[in-house]
Amino acid sequence: LLRFLFLRFVSLQAIIHSKSKNLDEPNKDGWLPLHESAYYGSVKCLKILLKETINKQTNKSQTPLLLAVSRKHVSCVEHLLEQGADPNLANNQWETPLYKACEKANEAIVVLLLRFGASPTKACVQGGTPLHEAVRNKKLEIAKMLIKAGAKLSARNVYGIDSLVNLVTYSSGGNVNTQANDDASALFEASKNGHAEAVEILLSKRADVNITNKTGLLPIHVAAKNGHDSIVAMLIPRTSKVKVRCSGISSLHFAAENNRDNVLETLIEAGYDVNAKMSDDWSKMYEDHRSTALYSAVANRNIEAATMLLDAGADPNLDIFNPLLVAVRKGSMEMVTLLLKHGANVNALLPTHPTSFPAVLVFCMRYMLMMKYLLDNGCDAQSCFNCQYGIVHLLFAFKSNSFLQFCEIISTPSISSWVGPIIDTLLDYVGHVKLCFRINEHLDTQTLSISVLPCTLMHLCRLKIRQRLGIHRLWQISALPLPGRLIMFLSYERESFEDILHSRPNKHRFNMFSR
Repeated sequence: LLRFLFLRFVSLQAIIHSKSKNLDEPNKDGWLPLHESAYYGSVKCLKILLKETINKQTNKSQTPLLLAVSRKHVSCVEHLLEQGADPNLANNQWETPLYKACEKANEAIVVLLLRFGASPTKACVQGGTPLHEAVRNKKLEIAKMLIKAGAKLSARNVYGIDSLVNLVTYSSGGNVNTQANDDASALFEASKNGHAEAVEILLSKRADVNITNKTGLLPIHVAAKNGHDSIVAMLIPRTSKVKVRCSGISSLHFAAENNRDNVLETLIEAGYDVNAKMSDDWSKMYEDHRSTALYSAVANRNIEAATMLLDAGADPNLDIFNPLLVAVRKGSMEMVTLLLKHGANVNALLPTHPTSFPAVLVFCMRYMLMMKYLLDNGCDAQSCFNCQYGIVHLLFAFKSNSFLQFCEIISTPSISSWVGPIIDTLLDYVGHVKLCFRINEHLDTQTLSISVLPCTLMHLCRLKIRQRLGIHRLWQISALPLPGRLIMFLSYERESFEDILHSRPNKHRFNMFSR
């Protein structure tokens, strides 16, 4: 064989020097002399022929590199790569040189190909990846190299078989805590992609559930995020709650943000803290700087999730932006009712745009039913009339003020047309007040007239009783030992037009007239 190769080498040199044969002319299979040199492992011939196209492909799209790999000619593979051969050119079955190297279980060639930039994720026509082949051959060292290089553990072939399940099945003697470049363990990948069988096998082999990836997340985080409740249930007993707290974000946050109600229920039942707050680093990733799982549930209008969290003891007043403000802004009466029943602060302020009155009113001035409901439940109407400028508003209009006044809000074009009904509604929830200059100016501009009549003793008594009860006990008005009609009066409920006339002595203050 050596003599044959030597004679072939000498003949090749003679042919090249004589230029009597076209070296670019393929045979019936599309093979060039370059392909034959790679196939037979003749490095010397390769060196001569490499002046031709190094990535030339046969009729079956085979490159010299792929042929050399398939025949396990390590020296040829190395030389071809050094000379610039493309390690990612596949044949007509989409099999790359790396795929072939793993199929042939040749560790040395795998090392070479990865060093020269071979992709570990390219799949053949049947969906098989280099990792599938490495695992099929039970070559754990090759599998580890591929994982380190970025191979996807969750990749499935056309038969639905993924490399991860096979890997954990065959790795009884291997390190089940092997991590990829992003520090994700096999358990992390299995948890992320919902491979319950793989998770079960890894846990049986004592895989560490408390290994984090580069972002500090645990397997339980990604399982919760993607809604894999059965995997979350498997991970809970072994996951350290201290590790979860140190990560800066709870699994509850991911479950609530992504509407994973089953996972949320599982975590709550397992005793996860429903009042856990995100770290500042995590919170800053959100434009609204949310910090609790409840906020995400409210933002998603997820009544079921919000109910579970509140029933489990979630505090609705922990976020910088109160969840109640979000619910009011979204116009969700059901969510507003739920939050108020669980003690949400109806008089919360906006930290970014501080006002001298409850911020909820900013978001409901065009929705009178919502406004009235908030006022019924303790929203401070009196503060709307405590304008610091009073009757000399225009004299101080140029001065900047850190707290926005109610009269300034209703002066905006989008609200100004509603000034009459807004003021008329608010007057039902206050005692003796004076309208400031700007409010009167707007009413006058729109040809509206509101006369603030003296309050009746009955109305003042209602306000006093509600004040003594306190905001958080307004829900218990119905339990007072009083006649039904009086309970309705205290709750601002109406039975008929006659009741309106008797229980609202200051009504009919609001009239429209033409100039």
